[in-house]
Amino acid sequence: MSIRNTLDWIEGLRPRVPTLTCEDLDSLRGNAPDLVIVDIRELQERIDRGAIPGARHVPRGMLEFWADPGSRYHRPFFAEDARYVLYCAGGARSVLGAVAMMEMGYRNVSHLGPGFDGWAAEGMEIDDIASRSRWVRREKG
Repeated sequence: MSIRNTLDWIEGLRPRVPTLTCEDLDSLRGNAPDLVIVDIRELQERIDRGAIPGARHVPRGMLEFWADPGSRYHRPFFAEDARYVLYCAGGARSVLGAVAMMEMGYRNVSHLGPGFDGWAAEGMEIDDIASRSRWVRREKG
């Protein structure tokens, strides 16, 4: 048995997940009251690079647990009838997360195709997480 290539696997899953552009998401941010933007990057990525304003941080490793209403880790911003847009750095982890949510029964899930890197490259608004995080890297001295 050979180990499958992760990026090939994700490419095979990609057609199952509705994909948004940065412009699509930016437009939704002001016009969709039920929108929940979910940043599934690691905490340090958010601190180092910032985040899309209003995004909820859900580490990829906790997504299914926080989204499961029967889990002791459930977060109330996961509601069955909300609209979800997941993003990661480059649009791969968000495909995996979106597929997981869809398989859990969430019906309105998509992902930001170019990820946060694309968002930043297009000059979109970025929330400076480091300015208020207690986990920001500090210079030793």
